[in-house]
Amino acid sequence: MGVRLPSWSYSPPYSGYWAPVTSTINWCEEDYYATPYAAEIVNTFTNLMFVFLAFKGIRNCRRHGHDTVFLVAFVGYLLVGTGSFLFHATLKYPMQLIDELSMIYTTCLMNYATFSYSKSRQYGFMLALGLTSLAIFITLYYHYLQDPAFHQVAYAILTAVMLARSMYVMEFSLRPSLRQNEENYKLHHRKSMTADQKEVSRSDDLRNAHILSTMWILILAGLSIFLSGFGIWQLDNIFCSELRHWRREVGLPWGIILEGHGWWHLLTGVGAYYYLIWGIWLRHCLNGRQDEYSLVWPRITSLPEIVRSQYSNGMVESNIARKMR
Repeated sequence: MGVRLPSWSYSPPYSGYWAPVTSTINWCEEDYYATPYAAEIVNTFTNLMFVFLAFKGIRNCRRHGHDTVFLVAFVGYLLVGTGSFLFHATLKYPMQLIDELSMIYTTCLMNYATFSYSKSRQYGFMLALGLTSLAIFITLYYHYLQDPAFHQVAYAILTAVMLARSMYVMEFSLRPSLRQNEENYKLHHRKSMTADQKEVSRSDDLRNAHILSTMWILILAGLSIFLSGFGIWQLDNIFCSELRHWRREVGLPWGIILEGHGWWHLLTGVGAYYYLIWGIWLRHCLNGRQDEYSLVWPRITSLPEIVRSQYSNGMVESNIARKMR
């Protein structure tokens, strides 16, 4: 005789407070089965992951002096989570637009941060104009089509371009820059390098190699989490009828585990947060401030942060002093 976990049955749908549904898409989670005030309760409250990570990122940017563009990006990230919360709670078309278009706008902003770095003011202006025009076009054309597939493709392309460009900058701008700085230092002091200077040079070589390898681990971890969420969401779409049957078989609260779109929110929220943290760290390293900032990521299961190094007023100054002797 099998052991059955304690559970309760799904109730018949309530008369929804926000009815009727006006969104152009409805997800696999059944509507209004838990409360009349939230159409899709799991899909609604899993967006609190975005809200939590957004406030964590905003506080980190303000406390540690990261570039303003990343502060604005975390505000956009907060808007994505808030919009998605309202959309899944109401299934109203205006809330759907807030959810989906804020994803486009935030990704356009991050593309601007990625492509405008170290470029001229004129280039930055033209890039901003082009991305703004693209965002307006996507907004108007999506409102005309009202086809979620168009939004999903547009978002995927913008995200892929942004990620590819960031990887390119890391490998073909940051890596050669770190190598060249150390080679120049060694060439300049090749005859007069003291023991302390040699020690600092070796330490910097190891630090630079560690920074780049850890950056790749951060990228791959974030990308794996993000794509896992995407894969679960696709399974949720493909096997929706089977999943609904299984949820009713196991009952509540265990059926919540089979809500694939909820997992999409949790995993893509974390994956996007990893990307923003990587972007902050990459920007500091490109600015030559890798001694002033550190990645705090004690375990693979913890959330990474970029903080001012505890040695920024001690060891960093000591290393600089040694190099100047």
